[in-house]
Parts: sequence; C-alpha cells; structure tokens
Amino acid sequence: MVPKVLVLRAAGSNCDFETKFAFDKAGAQTDLVHVNRLLSDDTKLDQYQILAIPGGFTYGDDISAGKILANQLKYKLAEKLNKFYRDGKLIIGICNGFQVLVKAGLLPVVDFMAEQSITLSNNDSGKFEDRWIYLNVNDGPCVFTRDIKKILYFPVAHAEGKFVPNDETVLNSLKENNQIVFQYISPHNGKTEYPDNPNGSIENIAGICDPSGRVLGLMPHPERHLDPTNNPLWTRKGLSGEGDGLKLFKNAVNYFLS
Repeated sequence: MVPKVLVLRAAGSNCDFETKFAFDKAGAQTDLVHVNRLLSDDTKLDQYQILAIPGGFTYGDDISAGKILANQLKYKLAEKLNKFYRDGKLIIGICNGFQVLVKAGLLPVVDFMAEQSITLSNNDSGKFEDRWIYLNVNDGPCVFTRDIKKILYFPVAHAEGKFVPNDETVLNSLKENNQIVFQYISPHNGKTEYPDNPNGSIENIAGICDPSGRVLGLMPHPERHLDPTNNPLWTRKGLSGEGDGLKLFKNAVNYFLS
C-alpha cells in the first residue's frame, strides 16, 4: 500500500506545495491539509502514515517562530498526535516546522507535558539568512537519513534558526542518544563559523531526531534540492541523477514499504 502523507498547512505556510511535491516524487500519496480540518475532525490524522510540517511563517511568527501552530498542536491535538506516534508513524518538521516541533513538545522527545528544553532563536547575524550550506550527516537511529550521503548541500532561509539547548545536560543527552542528525560544516574542512554556520547554532546543530528516529526536525530545506538543476552549482559541476534532498523523502516512504 502506498503510504499517505499529510502536509499540514496554516496561515503563513509557504513551502507546503514544495513539500507535497517532494513526497509525491518519492512515491507517496500526499494531501495538503489545513490545521483547522484536523481541529474540526473533518480530516482524520490516523488515515496517514507520515505527518510533515513544512516551512514558512505560520501566523506571521507574530509571537515567536512557529509558536501559535505549536500551541494548537500541544493543547488541541496532543491526544491524536500521541496516538499517531505510538502507532509507529513518522513526523518531520522543516524550518518553521522544526520550530513548531520543539515548541509543541514533539522534540527532543515526544512529551507534551515536558518543559521545553531546546529552542531555535534569532540568528547571530541579526538578519534573515538565505544561502546554501553544507551539512554533515551523523550516524544514528534517524529513519529519514538511512544510507544517505555523508555530506549534503541544502539551502537555508530563516531568521530564527539558532539551535540552543537549555543547558549542558540537555546537550549531552542529545549526544548520548545519537539524536544530533545534521551539523553545519565548512566545505574547506576548516573551523565551521559564519556563514557556513548561518545562525550561530550551538555545536553547529542543524537538525535532531527523537530517540526512536521517527521524528525529525531540521532548519535547512531538503525539499528545495530534489533535482540537480536545483543546485546553483549544477552546470559547473556537471551534476546529474537526483538532488541531495530526495533520498530523505524516499527513506520515509520506503519505511512503510519495506
């Protein structure tokens, strides 16, 4: 059976169609669903195997990035999301979606009652960063990165992407559980600093998963590098095949086909 993906929309989402295209290209059946349809129960979350929260500026990021949508998930949809997770399904949040996951209680562990232990704060540069960056992919339980390239090239586009844990205890827990999935790196094998780390993230962290590897959040945009022609260097490097991001979506789909 072809896995079904729910791409969650809200006012201000602007990467929803790209995320749908990515999952469709990976072989899934994908629906764009507004959060109000989940709140009203017009759409049943349990009909789907993958939940994707795409990038954008939900509700204008008027309080803080992703906070309003996060509160809707945390206080109105927690029971449904807990069941979705317990049923062994997958969740991914990209950029604003990552911000939503950490503020709702879906990362670094799925616990809607826990106090928030990590955040994504204002970029150290004090401005919106829109650039291509290199990522190192760490070994670990993450379903989305199985057998993926060790070094990836993705664009970022955010103003609040600096990964900050509450304290060393939280950071050490992420390391011990192999939850740090992506880290910004320098393409020249030197010290990773701005602009290679575009936001000043602690330990260059660009994405994490939960301990099971079934919930992933990342700031860079894999859905914007599905084809070699998406890469600004594709003509100079003579690139062919598929873009670095497609494998991530294929892994999610194949998880339910294998």
